[in-house]
Amino acid sequence: MNNHQNARLTVYGRELLVRRVVEHGLRPSEAAQAAGVSTRTAYKWLRRYREGGRAALANRSSRPSCCPHAISAGCRERIIARRRTRQCYHQISQALGVGRATVARVLRRAGLNRLADLEPAPAPRRYEHPHPGALVHLDIKKLGRFQRPGHRATGDRQAGHSAGAGWEYVHVSIDDHSRIATASIHADERAGSAWRALLQAVRYYRRLGVRVERVLTDNGACYRSRGFWRLCRRLGIRHKRTRPYTPRTNGKAERFIQTALREWAYARAYQHSEQRARHLPYWLHQYNWHRPHASLGKRPPVSRLPGVNNL
Repeated sequence: MNNHQNARLTVYGRELLVRRVVEHGLRPSEAAQAAGVSTRTAYKWLRRYREGGRAALANRSSRPSCCPHAISAGCRERIIARRRTRQCYHQISQALGVGRATVARVLRRAGLNRLADLEPAPAPRRYEHPHPGALVHLDIKKLGRFQRPGHRATGDRQAGHSAGAGWEYVHVSIDDHSRIATASIHADERAGSAWRALLQAVRYYRRLGVRVERVLTDNGACYRSRGFWRLCRRLGIRHKRTRPYTPRTNGKAERFIQTALREWAYARAYQHSEQRARHLPYWLHQYNWHRPHASLGKRPPVSRLPGVNNL
């Protein structure tokens, strides 16, 4: 419990006041003057200390021990029960003879002040395409460049800044069916970098025997560009975009980015961003070929490719 804004003594200040009297032999009036409080306050904390020890110096609730106008626990339960039948404040107030303000206060504390809170949570809508390459999710993550380890490695936010180092952009791709992922680092998130990243991803999947049929992206400018559209058309890839302001539609890419940040980008104390970039291919190989994936029954993504059965 926090002190109120006009409190003269913190818990430590009360302990110091008591120690000056009990251990150092000061009179209560002298200890009160040193602490900037009244002698009456000093006697109050001394009395509490003698009755309950150090624990008695902690903050106490200012709530009254008895409130004759408070509603009973049974009345609160009846208010909540009627609310669960979708009754409004006015109906509950009339039926139980309780003021609307009281009804509102009880329901707010119970987390039922909105009727929408009574609706069951919608079941998550999960989907998975039937074979590798049927849909590939694309996304971009912006990372800062650095010439020395930053606060994530050193724990010191005051030192280790790499001012003016700039940014780099990780363009990620993840197959919807197999969860096989690839990523490449580019200098920006413009159209040229986006279609080059797509071309690298298509070549990577082709080496694994996977033909990319469709890609899903957000509505970023690079994905709406004519150059990206031309490449998709030349490769025979259908391009689908998510509905605006619904990043969860591209959730597999979002989730992969979080995994990459945790297990690659922030997993170790890189000396500079170039070292981090050099480590990316090794981590991707570990992710695709060896790392157990929870949604795949603790098997690596490559196990979902046709003909791979020796893992």
